Amino acid sequence: MALPINFSDFLKDPFKATMFLIIISVGYLYVDNKIMYQTQIEKSDAKIEIMDMKIDQLSIALKRSDSALAVAVTKLDFLTQMK
Repeated sequence: MALPINFSDFLKDPFKATMFLIIISVGYLYVDNKIMYQTQIEKSDAKIEIMDMKIDQLSIALKRSDSALAVAVTKLDFLTQMK
């Protein structure tokens, strides 16, 4: 695959040839950066899903411990009133 610019064209007009190479480079960097951000977003989405499951599990555990604490406080209050 040949480049659309060759060395003789570069010698004839080096400014245009340099601008062409710069545009190609900037385009490549833009696409590469966009792909990198997309992979970071996908990884973050996976981590968010895992954290959401952990939050749900911890919320359930907190509700259970809160209920157990309420029962214990009620029993303790009842026992102290009986004395």
